[in-house]
Amino acid sequence: MQNRCAVLNCTSSKSDPQPLFRFPHDPERSRSWLEKCQRQDLLDKSPGELYRYYRVCGKHFETSSIDSDAQSAVLKDDAIPTIFDMPSQSQNGQTKDIETDRKGRKRMKKSQVETAKEDIHTVPEEEQYKEYLKSLFEVLILLGEQGIPPTGRGDNKQDAQGLSNFQALLEYRMNCGDEVLRKRYDVNKECCSSTQLNQLMEVCEKYIRSKLVEEVKQNGFFSLLTDDLVKISGKWCLPVFVRFVDQSNCQRERFFGFLNFEGDGEALADKLLSEITDNWGLDMEQCRGQAHSCLGTHFRNIKTFAAALIKRYPMAMLTLRCTQTLNMALASGMALSGVQLVMSTFKKIESFFSQSPLLQLELEHAISIFFPDKEEKANDLKKICRTSWTTGHDAFEVALEILEALLLCVDSVHDNEDMRWNDQVTHDSLDISKALTDFEFIMALVVLKHVTTLTRAFGKNLQGTATDAHFAATSLKAMLHSLKEVSDNIDVYHEFWNDEAVNLAAAMEIPVKIPRSFLRKSESRNIRPESYYKHHLSVLVVDHIIKEINELFCEEHLKTLSCLSLVPAVIEQHKSTEPEEDGIQVFKNDIPNAGTLSAELHCWWVKWSKKGKGETLPSSLHETLQLADVKFFPNMLAVLRLIGILPTLALEDSCDVAYKRYKMYMENMPDKFNSENLAVLNMNYDVGYDLDSLVEVYMKTYPDGGEES
Repeated sequence: MQNRCAVLNCTSSKSDPQPLFRFPHDPERSRSWLEKCQRQDLLDKSPGELYRYYRVCGKHFETSSIDSDAQSAVLKDDAIPTIFDMPSQSQNGQTKDIETDRKGRKRMKKSQVETAKEDIHTVPEEEQYKEYLKSLFEVLILLGEQGIPPTGRGDNKQDAQGLSNFQALLEYRMNCGDEVLRKRYDVNKECCSSTQLNQLMEVCEKYIRSKLVEEVKQNGFFSLLTDDLVKISGKWCLPVFVRFVDQSNCQRERFFGFLNFEGDGEALADKLLSEITDNWGLDMEQCRGQAHSCLGTHFRNIKTFAAALIKRYPMAMLTLRCTQTLNMALASGMALSGVQLVMSTFKKIESFFSQSPLLQLELEHAISIFFPDKEEKANDLKKICRTSWTTGHDAFEVALEILEALLLCVDSVHDNEDMRWNDQVTHDSLDISKALTDFEFIMALVVLKHVTTLTRAFGKNLQGTATDAHFAATSLKAMLHSLKEVSDNIDVYHEFWNDEAVNLAAAMEIPVKIPRSFLRKSESRNIRPESYYKHHLSVLVVDHIIKEINELFCEEHLKTLSCLSLVPAVIEQHKSTEPEEDGIQVFKNDIPNAGTLSAELHCWWVKWSKKGKGETLPSSLHETLQLADVKFFPNMLAVLRLIGILPTLALEDSCDVAYKRYKMYMENMPDKFNSENLAVLNMNYDVGYDLDSLVEVYMKTYPDGGEES
């Protein structure tokens, strides 16, 4: 970019500073400007290049061409430079530095051409460097938006140079006339080193997160959410999302990035909190909820982190995360070998049958074989198996229903008698078969089915309509009473569960035995399987679920859920009962005027308790937040917004894009190309980038130019 006027012989930048205006994008206007500037050396430049790198100062425009109402000088759309003071111009209107060739065409003298070419190279180094960085950032952002790894190679295997995607795009830009990149390449023999690429990606991540923090601050309270740990570059990383309600009263989630999960216990928890507050800049005093999805292997450290967060920020209430069903969340958190065997096998099954529709047909054929006289039952099971049943509320029940058919299917695939399947498919089928024929798997599946049957209805209601979720808050005590009854009579219940597992194992010709891993460590080898599974499985599963339910659904959480009674459809359904103020009192410190709460609540109830003929009332929290009248009830609006950030409640499909983007990115990005910064860049491509700001951040972070050390 030039920081001086492109008009021939103009000296305004030296003695009379003037505002500089870019050449226009429009080709015709750009050509008109160029003719006025009398720069023959620029005739081969495209309108795009002129726009990026060249300017004309304000002294060449009429006053009427400049918008005087703007805070800074802005040219009008049809402005053309018309004022030129050429001291070297002769009386007959011809410039001394212009000569005529044999064909009568005017051209610049050789000395003047050389001077003009020299001007290109005398652009201040800092300005050239900024334009160079902008080119790099533009390419990087383009790749990030498309989820293309910069360090990966393109699909063209005939590319002898083996260029990375990033380098290939830089070369394309140079070939299209990016002179700044070309000059850099001519000097350094490369446009960007691998070290500098990493620095650019780190700056992008830093910039994006600053924009996200600003967005969260503008919208007030939020919840902190984490997902299952993933391995990136050999390190365990914790994905972090933030949930809030934006200025248009829409529920939103944003992916904030990964936290390094290397470490243990309280030291790890302190490090994570420090990263969130000190490095990311989130104001955790505004956090009103937290929720975590985690496998049993990391469950203890996640629990320590959650406890540390509540201890330091008591308002950050621990809740269930809506991206998992309650039953799957409860099972995932158990660090019991049998339960983890079930959960890992479910993941393998989901992945296995998603590879090919032919595998799905093979399973459906096996189901038909096992239900020859129950066609309706078989069709229902086939329909269920076409969905993601391994993550559903009734996953354990479905698994037991199709278990024998599932084993027949994977064994048939592994035998591969007609050579239909490749080696990877047959290998995967063998892995699943080994798990299904392990008695520990059978026993754990039976126990999980019977215990989670008691929590299934409660969990489905939580993720149902506002009316269902409101009902769930009132049904918790009944569910806990049922679990307590099972715990008090575990001997009787376990006997039934054990008999069911043994009979199923016999039908599948699976030996009843204790896990070899336990026998290796145990001194007593006379323990009976029934006794082992009672103390090491049934008792622990029931105790864990009771403990988790009590922690996830504390009194404040239930009161928050009860505030769904503010949804008009719920009010209309329970019109004989006015919404209780006790639940709303949870938010008394976060609403605009607690003194008028009772009166406002009554007016809100009166407004919605009588439905007009043919009137359809809002039935969800999202619809209620979008009501035009809600702005006249400031306390109700504040409470509804606070309910909106509760991680327990499922988001509308239109609001759940962050998690969907995340899952898609993790499924499609090859492990060797995955990086923490690229994930943030890809999942937040809509934040709105300002290249000048990115360059400024980069130059502050790497004042020495970001060169390799």
